[in-house]
Amino acid sequence: MGTLKEQLTTDLRTAMKAREQLTTETLRMLLSAVRNEEVAEAAARELSDDEVSTVLTREARKRREAADAYQQAGRVELADRERAELSVVERYLPAQLSDEEVAELVAAALTDGGFQGAQAMGPAMKAARAAVAGRADGARVAAEVRRQLGG
Repeated sequence: MGTLKEQLTTDLRTAMKAREQLTTETLRMLLSAVRNEEVAEAAARELSDDEVSTVLTREARKRREAADAYQQAGRVELADRERAELSVVERYLPAQLSDEEVAELVAAALTDGGFQGAQAMGPAMKAARAAVAGRADGARVAAEVRRQLGG
């Protein structure tokens, strides 16, 4: 097909033609976030698919956190809007790992790095995040690392 950014652009055109307002607005927001990241670099350049995925993961986390905040504040209609946008963003993210798969990858990363005890949380998280490679929410990974380190 091409790059992830090209896919987002193509899907934006399709959504615009189909008059899918939520999808159109969400894809515009995602492409804007990608462009902002490209311009923020010292030498403006195209982002790789991995870098675009990182931007999309960050945008998904924002939607998730905003939906939770709206829900807690009793603003159900705004929470529903954030969740709807999140479902559009998730179409472009790698498939999420199950809890068992996260546990296996974290265990392997901890064993490979020889990490033990709560004092190793920082380096262990870095290794675990690299192993998971954006296929699981950071909070899930952190919770699993903490559990396996016994902290």
